[in-house]
Amino acid sequence: MSLAARLAAQIRASGPMTVAEYMTACLHDPEGGYYATRPALGAGGDFITAPLVSQMFGELLGLWAVETWSRLGSPARVRLVEMGPGDGTLMGDLLRAARLSSAFLAAAELTMVEVSPPLREAQGRALAGGPLAPTWITSLAEIGPGAPMILVANELLDCLPAIQFIRTERGWAERLVGLDAEGRLAFGLGPIIPPPGSEAERGAVPPPRFAGEKNLLLERSPAQEALGAELGALIARDGGAALLIDYGRAGPEFGDTLQALRRHEKVDPLACPGEADLTVHADFPAVAAAARAAGAQVSPIVTQAELLARLGIVQRAEALAAARPDQADKIERQFHRLTAHDQMGVLFKALCIHQSGLVPPGFEASP
Repeated sequence: MSLAARLAAQIRASGPMTVAEYMTACLHDPEGGYYATRPALGAGGDFITAPLVSQMFGELLGLWAVETWSRLGSPARVRLVEMGPGDGTLMGDLLRAARLSSAFLAAAELTMVEVSPPLREAQGRALAGGPLAPTWITSLAEIGPGAPMILVANELLDCLPAIQFIRTERGWAERLVGLDAEGRLAFGLGPIIPPPGSEAERGAVPPPRFAGEKNLLLERSPAQEALGAELGALIARDGGAALLIDYGRAGPEFGDTLQALRRHEKVDPLACPGEADLTVHADFPAVAAAARAAGAQVSPIVTQAELLARLGIVQRAEALAAARPDQADKIERQFHRLTAHDQMGVLFKALCIHQSGLVPPGFEASP
């Protein structure tokens, strides 16, 4: 039975599910979830990430990791962690740049946080023969007390599920996934969330409606906030820094950002459960607030273009083009994709969660 059929059966038996529950099933169902069974990255897959655009991205993050370690005082032991490592390309490029510091590689212990068996296999192939042998875990909870942590995560927050609320003429209602009259998956509204003491709170609450209304929509991701809190607590406990890069917002915004990508095209999020990548925008302010509340410090939120410029992408692009003049046009296109305002440069943001007193590379105050 397909995942779509199983979800429809579950809804018929138990009622509508939240958007977060639907996202989790579509991405991680053991039998039909996208990441559990058929993740497809790169030009021949469903979507492409910054490390797959150009080696410059991962190389600059490698320099970021080495410089962060130096600013931490060059500890004799450091945990180098990547969350959501994709196919291993980012970490492979990161480690190649990190070869510039043999002392850093001698201190680093590589940990990959990955729940997808197919992606673990891809990461193992990508990192085979590299300077550090990875250890895989499924969650940050498996990291015990000890050495400081330097963590990178690219396009991880957007994969964490969100809940959605729509403001109607009668008040706010949660957006749910249910079934329409023909038994197909459809968006609808749950009960109105009443003000205290209202008639609706006393029982006059309408049943869920599945009418596809378009009103003011608010997203919130408790899962993103929980990750921010977990990272903040780990860094407050052991020290270090966590660099998060993703597409998302730097301030409060309304709007529906749930999207499904299949073969590089946007499709209806309800059309093919488990066969497309589902994402929502990263809520950087909420993640930062959760990390701060857990005891860590946080950097300003900057654009990807700003971060990469501060880490030296202009100089790296020039050096690559000089070394390979026949590839100069390609390198220029890659540089444009990573940094241009109409590409990934502004939509993608970066946030660093870090220990007290550390000024993380790329987040220094602007002159």
